[in-house]
Amino acid sequence: MSPVHAQNALQNPANARSVNEWLTRMHEASRQRSYIGTLVVSAGSSMSASKIWHVCDGAQQMERVDTLTGAPRTTIRRNKEVITFVPDAKTAIVEKRESLGMFPELLRTPSNVIPQFYSAQEVGVQRIAGHVADMVEILPRDDLRFGYRIWSERQTGLVVKLQTLGERGTVLEQVAFSELQLDAPVSMEKLTKLMKDTRGYEVHKPILKKTTAEAEGWRLKEPVPGFTPMSCHTRDTPGAGAQGSSASSMQWVFSDGLASVSLFVEPFDSQRHSQESMAEVGATHSVNRRVGDYWLTVIGEVPAPTLRRFAAALERTR
Repeated sequence: MSPVHAQNALQNPANARSVNEWLTRMHEASRQRSYIGTLVVSAGSSMSASKIWHVCDGAQQMERVDTLTGAPRTTIRRNKEVITFVPDAKTAIVEKRESLGMFPELLRTPSNVIPQFYSAQEVGVQRIAGHVADMVEILPRDDLRFGYRIWSERQTGLVVKLQTLGERGTVLEQVAFSELQLDAPVSMEKLTKLMKDTRGYEVHKPILKKTTAEAEGWRLKEPVPGFTPMSCHTRDTPGAGAQGSSASSMQWVFSDGLASVSLFVEPFDSQRHSQESMAEVGATHSVNRRVGDYWLTVIGEVPAPTLRRFAAALERTR
């Protein structure tokens, strides 16, 4: 869809596809464009920066992300295959992940759900990192989720800046390119060689097992509006049980297409799990509590009351 058609759709409030059209355009741009840029993330009083190389040949996409602040770390992704190099520890972690980009669950969530819970409004034009961008606000229709202010590069649709908005439009977190080169000459062959070169690194491959919450003996006694279960898997956790034996921890992921919530369930361990608590960093909130013989941690970029609804609804079925 062209920028003109997208803008016209957005300006027509009766068109329920306006939110989906804007989001799909942004998502596809992030998957299909080649670029090199420096991305800065601000959350609360903390700030971090990364250098990104992104390329797509139509059949597959690759991306390299190098941290510029904090501990050195390089993440290279080819479609769902991801390897993270940690130079200080001389370790490399190999895993499968969904897109590292914005709103990774967007295309896997029923498209008719998003307009029920979000509205879109174009609010102006600004230059970001030297590029002209349309400003779009995607605002929640209830208090279970945050809103977003997004700057979408006018010609390509690529997101060049994104703010997560709390109550009364407060900026909770911001992600923005400080410099960006579109259609950059990124070499997929070079990234592939870097991805395969693990010389001098100890390679770890966490074993994840796909499952369902029902198969693991869990359910939500009542759903949280708008949030659809996206995936569920278990992983072995050595020494997690009270007797020091290995046990499985479960991650159950929900999304409304934009925001995601993860429920982590593991056997309760009095040595590691103590007082029930809440925490927040920027837009990310977490809640943990004991559920019988298990310890639950709920985390996501949603308001704390949303996480509490998930925590209160989870129950053991056996």
